[in-house]
Amino acid sequence: MPIWINQSDGIQEISVLLFDRFSNYCLANTVEPMRAANDALGRTAYRWRLLSLDGGPVTSSSGMQLMPDSKLSDMPGGDALFILPSYAYRTYGTPACLDALRAAAHRFETLAGLDAGSWLLAEAGLLNGYNATIHFDEFDRFSERFPDVMAHRERWIIDRNRMSAGGATTAFELMQHLIASTHGAAVSIEIAGLFMQGGDGAGAQSSRTPGDRRVQRALALMRDNLEAPLTIAVLARAAGCRQRDLEDRFRRTFGATPRTVYRQLRMAEALRLVRDGDLSIAEIALRCGYSDPSAFTRAFRTTHGHAPRNIKV
Repeated sequence: MPIWINQSDGIQEISVLLFDRFSNYCLANTVEPMRAANDALGRTAYRWRLLSLDGGPVTSSSGMQLMPDSKLSDMPGGDALFILPSYAYRTYGTPACLDALRAAAHRFETLAGLDAGSWLLAEAGLLNGYNATIHFDEFDRFSERFPDVMAHRERWIIDRNRMSAGGATTAFELMQHLIASTHGAAVSIEIAGLFMQGGDGAGAQSSRTPGDRRVQRALALMRDNLEAPLTIAVLARAAGCRQRDLEDRFRRTFGATPRTVYRQLRMAEALRLVRDGDLSIAEIALRCGYSDPSAFTRAFRTTHGHAPRNIKV
């Protein structure tokens, strides 16, 4: 069963290796969940650095130039190295690049191929004997070119100290999974809500809860009804199942009941409104489904560890 809250207090050191014509979308879907996790946790749980092979600037597929923090060989290591080429990725598999990746494998605990990054890892022999995936458009070519890699048409894969995701939205899903595994599903749900647009998750494929449409439907209704919370029985009927079935589904998905998840969503919205600093505590309480500001303050303190007035705006 997934962990709902995990009080992990370490800092994960993440590096992202960029190549010319990298995808801005894939980079954002990798970095923004870590930024959101730091905000949700109220501390630095993730630190990330952007790298290039030579330390020089890189230009994205949309023409945006970015100056990395360092070159790959200068990084002493870290928890994970994400390799992110997107277009023209096969031209980057030079002897110097592959040697640099092999050397990095000894310094970083985990290597991850994002978008077409698995191709370069496989060229370097760093995926031999591993399960891996790549962008769906390149899957057939990838599986034929690297028979020693156990290629699968999956959205993302974790196999021991190797990870891979086949595109931008799947990079977001992978990051959500990693954050939930480290800090619990409560933080992951909060992050998904930040990036969701539209009812039922329309337009936000990357932020959906995978695998259970009834849970997805219930979550969308919860997010749409924070000010006037629905009963769990109403949510279950709208999701097309009985209340006990919905409760079992939430426990399997999040390690928590629908009531607990609903309260977390309301408290996440409350934290956002408190940080905005535009509304009184009484107004925020009403917007988050509490008619009694005192009850709201107690719930807020239980969830976030501080009273609303003690949160930095």
